Amino acid sequence: MRSALKRKRKKAHMKSVKIEGQSRSGYGKKDTRHLRSEGNVPAVIYGGEKTIHFSAPVISFRPLVYTPDFQIAEITVDGATYRTIMKDLQFDVVTDELNHIDFLELVEDKKVVAELPLKFVGQSKGVKDGGRLEIKVKSLSVRTYPKNLSENITVDITNLELNGNIRVEDVKAPEMEIMNSPRIPIASVVMTRALKQAESEEAKSGKK
Repeated sequence: MRSALKRKRKKAHMKSVKIEGQSRSGYGKKDTRHLRSEGNVPAVIYGGEKTIHFSAPVISFRPLVYTPDFQIAEITVDGATYRTIMKDLQFDVVTDELNHIDFLELVEDKKVVAELPLKFVGQSKGVKDGGRLEIKVKSLSVRTYPKNLSENITVDITNLELNGNIRVEDVKAPEMEIMNSPRIPIASVVMTRALKQAESEEAKSGKK
């Protein structure tokens, strides 16, 4: 019972963006040009029972596209609502405008691959000793069931020491398979110039 409550709570805190789409039947260059001229973006939902081709105003995609947050996109087309995650974006090489967007429908019993941001918590020992925290990786690719998706993966850096690293293999993400190489460092604490100088001066005075 308690685990079910926890799961519900996690779902409730998942950020989501609601998008109202219009189904589209024409897929040719002329049709897509006409859509874009009216301020709409062609898009597709795949991974469910059927593939849905639709379009929506470019403004409705902005909260989803221009953010580092991981969010669920709830897309309504022809009265049906689909829970999805964004999978691919295409921008115009000249104007940098959004050209096309792909969504994957979330099906409860089918695992999905998603890019989840890392959230670093705690103050590391190394920083307390005068070092500087360097974040090397901001997100990880995971494979899991939709019910286990979360806004981010929490990484505790409290025990990270000076000149130490936290690697992908140190990340705790139960019920998720992390797809990144396990030995890649995601955060480290490096010596600052001031600390190096202080240590050098201390060593010199010690020799005297």
